[in-house]
Amino acid sequence: MNPKIEQLRQLKRQARMGGGEDKLAARKAKGKLNARERIELLLDKGSFREVDSLVVHRETNFEMDKKKIPGDSVVTGWGTIDGRLVYVFSQDFTVFGGSLSGVHAEKICKIMDMAVRNGAPVIGINDSGGARIQEGVVSLAGYADVFLRNTLASGVIPQISVIMGPCAGGAVYSPALTDFIFMVKNSSHMFITGPDVVKAVTGEDVTFEELGGAMAHNAVSGVAHMAAESEEDCLFLIREMMSYIPSNNMEDAPFKVSGDDSLRTDERLNDIVPDSPNKPYDIRDVIQLIVDDGRFYEIQEHYAQNIVVGFARLGGFSIGIVANQPMVLAGVLDINASEKAARFVRFCDCFNIPLVVFEDVPGFLPGLDQEHGGIIRHGAKLLYAFCEATVPKLTVITRKAYGGAYCVMNSKHIRSDFNVAWPTAEIAVMGPEGAVNIIYRRDIAEAEQPESRRAELTAEYRDHLANPYIAAQYGYIDDVIEPSETRPRLINALNMLQNKRDQNPPKKHGNIPL
Repeated sequence: MNPKIEQLRQLKRQARMGGGEDKLAARKAKGKLNARERIELLLDKGSFREVDSLVVHRETNFEMDKKKIPGDSVVTGWGTIDGRLVYVFSQDFTVFGGSLSGVHAEKICKIMDMAVRNGAPVIGINDSGGARIQEGVVSLAGYADVFLRNTLASGVIPQISVIMGPCAGGAVYSPALTDFIFMVKNSSHMFITGPDVVKAVTGEDVTFEELGGAMAHNAVSGVAHMAAESEEDCLFLIREMMSYIPSNNMEDAPFKVSGDDSLRTDERLNDIVPDSPNKPYDIRDVIQLIVDDGRFYEIQEHYAQNIVVGFARLGGFSIGIVANQPMVLAGVLDINASEKAARFVRFCDCFNIPLVVFEDVPGFLPGLDQEHGGIIRHGAKLLYAFCEATVPKLTVITRKAYGGAYCVMNSKHIRSDFNVAWPTAEIAVMGPEGAVNIIYRRDIAEAEQPESRRAELTAEYRDHLANPYIAAQYGYIDDVIEPSETRPRLINALNMLQNKRDQNPPKKHGNIPL
């Protein structure tokens, strides 16, 4: 054997072993995958090509020069998902706790630069103890280098962060700058400061899971977008998401031929909206009856549940769906729902994914907490997002479309391309009950039977004003359709809009009300 080849093989073996057999075995005993196993599960079999496997950290004053491990604490390279190129990095917790050194950051930055140049997504698997203390400001500079690339790549290529262990301090800001964050229940943690510091500063006793666990960030803070049951499930969910999104901002999302008939109608939709305007129904039932094969990939399902967002297909086209959820707070728009939807709309617009809106919204949530929390500013984010978007935009009004929320939810007036309503739609400045109490206040007060008169006037208002036909007369909606024909009408509109050209005025960037 050529001794130089043997030396190379030994170095490669050492790199594959990371922190050593004992540390790999310890992780396996805890039910955790190692850095390379995660990559292998994520990518198509045999497609991963590693780079910088022989890089080692630079010498320091803390005897770290005696502990050099090939590849340092992160595995980087590229491969494919369903045959499409992606770049990936996976932090190796067995090497110095996955801590970020100067060369660790350089490896990540190299991959991100390549991804931008070649127009392919970046998927980062985070499992790190944070900055490498022994390198001081060098590690902090490394984080900043990564943050800059996250920012410059935003809207150019999709960026997905996977949290599969600790992610604390400055390290959390790279995932926060990316498009989607995936976490694993009971093993992923993100926070600025850990439980010990929180207790020292505020006196609060809090666990890792309560402070920054997967459900804390999926249901409470809204920082994360998906909570998986296991690492394997998490990686599968990422592969599924990739099937809906393009590789970069210059491409269209993947088209997938479906056996679901594009002309299919569904009579169940005709009866899905209850007769009572105050009775809820699940908007996800509507979505599943309309989209290809009933498949809906929901995003942030545990957060701001009064609005539903996610990916699906119609006639093979990938679409982004935004829908009010009557099952939660009657589908009202509040601070969290507005931000959740605005962020999703902007992602879809960045990456040429058409938007389909299912609207049943009674308005914005009133109250002192909402007003003082800035509902005006936060609600304007969703309005801004829809106004700015130039992708094909379609809206179906299933029931309520009241007040300013009618304008915000992708109305014709903010450049929506195709707007239809079901016969059950109620389009008005406010709900019939509130409108009648204002318009006919004196009439009701002077009536012999005020409640009976109020009910009579409310029914009259609903029949003559709060219906879709007045909006149709003005051309504010393009048609009133039978619910059963929603699917073929939307698919037809998507086909019609394939060559849509729209643009915003030349500018550096707008000033969204953050």
